[in-house]
Amino acid sequence: MSIAIRIADPADIPFLVESNIAMARETEHKTLDRDVLTRGTRAVFEDVRRGFYLVAECDGEPAGCLLITYEWSDWRNGDWWWFQSVYVTPAARRRGVFRALYADVERRARAAGAVGLRLYVERDNARAQQTYASLGMEEEPYRMLRRGFIEFGP
Repeated sequence: MSIAIRIADPADIPFLVESNIAMARETEHKTLDRDVLTRGTRAVFEDVRRGFYLVAECDGEPAGCLLITYEWSDWRNGDWWWFQSVYVTPAARRRGVFRALYADVERRARAAGAVGLRLYVERDNARAQQTYASLGMEEEPYRMLRRGFIEFGP
């Protein structure tokens, strides 16, 4: 099985949307609004400041994806690159797809002068946490808090 990583383009929006719907259902038991998600996905392609998607292909077929967004750090005078919307299709799991995506992101981030990589992971998703740790990621000493203005599904 060969894995190729590429920058997503608008033709990938249906795959990105389906991947996000599946990820939210699997990891958080949430049902996303397809219309809102489609508009939100399209918005990334309309403004490069929002970030970019990568797609992993196995033997020419989409097998995984992720979104990279940016967070400015005044302390470091540079951007943190945040992994978001990470998904690997069930048939492609445990075959190195995420590892290939991660390596590609790290290469791009270093070349762009990013200060580091960050992500958040569901507390109970032990498998994902183990995967991230195996790639050298460490737990941050912070708790994430939020105040949402738009809520969605259970």
